Amino acid sequence: MQVDDNLTYERGLWEHGKRWIAGVDEVGRGCLFGDVVAAAVILPPGLVLEGVDDSKKLTEKKRDALYEVIMEKAIAVGIGVVDVPTIERINIKQAARAAMKQAVEKLSVYPEQLLVDAEKVDVDIEQLAVIHGDALSQSIAAASIVAKVTRDGMCLAWELEYPGYEIAIHKGYATRVHRERIALLGPTPLHRRTFLRNITYEQQVLF
Repeated sequence: MQVDDNLTYERGLWEHGKRWIAGVDEVGRGCLFGDVVAAAVILPPGLVLEGVDDSKKLTEKKRDALYEVIMEKAIAVGIGVVDVPTIERINIKQAARAAMKQAVEKLSVYPEQLLVDAEKVDVDIEQLAVIHGDALSQSIAAASIVAKVTRDGMCLAWELEYPGYEIAIHKGYATRVHRERIALLGPTPLHRRTFLRNITYEQQVLF
């Protein structure tokens, strides 16, 4: 991938006179455990950040390094968090959208345009949903990294609160180790019960 291959969407908007473009993405949608987190990031027009890509494609070390660069260079960053009880009440899709809305509303600079990873944010701002946006748009990729690093930090705290589940390692996703620990220890208050109903382990329904 060339350095500027993921600036196609941004470049087109800059050429139409839009400066403050916010990339928006979330992380934790598919987890069995914990909150869903979203980020909105406005980068300076014309800025090229080498190495910024879908956070899932990056090593933890690379994500952490890019997170520091993004936070230093960004015009504005907003973070949205929706907790487990709300996820259970309104479903994960609506919770992810709510987290994105929070993130946009927490930006200190009002964006002229949103680039969103395959979603629609419930705000009165022009926006474009980009399929696989975290791989195709630098702004969305930056939001992906900020959301991922933020949630991973939360996972470290949850590991201390709920030892034995290896949350710091699998980050709440449905890995084999995670499912084994749930089967052995039972679900915690931060496990998404509606998700666990669909998971079986050795022919036993976990919830």
